[in-house]
Amino acid sequence: MNDALLGAILLGFAGWIWWLTNFFPAFPGQDYGPNLFPRILAAGIGFCALVLVMRGVRSRAPLLVVDGWVVQPARVISFLLIPLAAVAYILVSDPLGFIPTAFLLLLGLFLWFKARPVVAVPVAAGMTLLVHWFFAGLMRVPLPRGILDSVL
Repeated sequence: MNDALLGAILLGFAGWIWWLTNFFPAFPGQDYGPNLFPRILAAGIGFCALVLVMRGVRSRAPLLVVDGWVVQPARVISFLLIPLAAVAYILVSDPLGFIPTAFLLLLGLFLWFKARPVVAVPVAAGMTLLVHWFFAGLMRVPLPRGILDSVL
C-alpha cells in the first residue's frame, strides 16, 4: 500500500475523531474539557498522515500492490484474526466478562501464532490479570464482569 493511500485513510480517521469531539459535553468554568486529549491525538495522527501523503506522492509508486501472501489462506486468516478478535471482544465481553473473554482471545491468538501451550496459557492469564488490574483497579475503568459478577 502506498504511503499516500494510508495517509489519506489516517487523515480521514483524524478528521472523524476531531468531528466526534464536537459532541463531547463542556465543563462550565474550565478552559478545556474532555475533548482536549482526543483532539491532541487527532492532530498528531493528522500531522503524521500528511507526512505519509507527501512521502507517498513523491515516491510515485502505485497506490496498491497485491502481494503473494494474499493467495495463502493461512496468512489471510492470520491477517484477519486481530480485527476479528476485537469484534469478538465487543460482542462477547458483556455477557461473558472481561477476564474470560480476554483470556480466551489471547490464548486463541497465541496458539494460532504457534506459541507453545506451556508459554501461551500463563502469558494469556498474566496479561489478562495485569490489564484488568491496570484498568479496573488503578484507572477505575468499569470492565464487564459477565459470569464473574458474583465473584468480583
